[in-house]
Amino acid sequence: MYFEVFGERDGCAPGEVRIGKRKVLMFGSNDYLDLINHPKVKEAAIQAIRKYGSGCSGSRLLNGTLDLHVKLEHELAALVRKEAAIIFGTGFQANYATLSALTEKGDVMVCDHNLHASLVEGALRSPARTLRFRHNDLDHFERCLENCPPEEKIFIVSEGVFSMEGDVADLRGITRLAKPYGARVYVDEAHGIGVLGATGAGAAEHLGVLDDVDIVMGTFSKSLASVGGFVASERAVIDYLKHTSRPFVFSASLPPGSVAAVSASLQIMKAEPERRVRLLRIANLLREELRARHFNVLPGETAIVPVVIQDELDLCRLCKALLAEGIYVNPVLRPAASQNLLRISCTAGHTEDHVDRLVTTLVRTATALGIER
Repeated sequence: MYFEVFGERDGCAPGEVRIGKRKVLMFGSNDYLDLINHPKVKEAAIQAIRKYGSGCSGSRLLNGTLDLHVKLEHELAALVRKEAAIIFGTGFQANYATLSALTEKGDVMVCDHNLHASLVEGALRSPARTLRFRHNDLDHFERCLENCPPEEKIFIVSEGVFSMEGDVADLRGITRLAKPYGARVYVDEAHGIGVLGATGAGAAEHLGVLDDVDIVMGTFSKSLASVGGFVASERAVIDYLKHTSRPFVFSASLPPGSVAAVSASLQIMKAEPERRVRLLRIANLLREELRARHFNVLPGETAIVPVVIQDELDLCRLCKALLAEGIYVNPVLRPAASQNLLRISCTAGHTEDHVDRLVTTLVRTATALGIER
């Protein structure tokens, strides 16, 4: 069920991967814009390796900064309308490093209950006090703010698109309530960038509050077809992170091939907004078709389509049965999510025929296994 081994993608159509010699329809990937196998992305990575080599052999602070890194940081800052950005080796590292570096004893972090593990770990590492409000519950969020002593600096943390349930944070409400307290707002856009917003900048752009968010975090391993993460904010914040964030200072920099792949993906994302439109249309179609067959689909408007399967044994059996039929979907078990979920991920490479095949197969396998809908 876990640690499946995937093979080469040569000969695979969009939406497909290979397990052994078998082609499998992939509904478990976060490659939302279908760019991992894009010729321009692969060529950009190849050319960067030819020009710069396979790695940097040092940290950004010392000998590991290339002009590629600086260029990408400018591009990312412009995407989310901030003054500057900093690149990290992984998205996990970006969250962990930033939350632990930007807060101190006497501060308070007010966090949504359903945060990703990287944000939770960053909060645990921080010397600040942590308050957690019920998921997307603005009334509880406001009560948490009201209970903060006036001498505490407030740092609010939320995801833009929640990675397991696929729902969008109420960032309009969060930013509105934050202002009277002088609180700073940090939004993880890992699953929003490339998917939501007029330019693909994420949930905050989609909701019209990007300029009200103080710090934006994003990853490269989803829509941007590579690996790594970034944080963008005002220049003083980014300069502070560059000199005080231990995971950044003491880690080797991202290799040139990975950086070049992100830049190429950004250019395609900007030039081909129809990818985002197609992705969201396919995800919405899948939600409608599954609900029409009485599956318990959580509400949402993103690329993530989570189906509640209450019993974890049923969920595991269902995923195995789907894979036997040539369809890969991720099983997500508590406590990774608040409920046991069949977490279906749509991409721009999926078609209406793919949706029909998934829904038909899911109905058949669930019926055969006696799983209630």
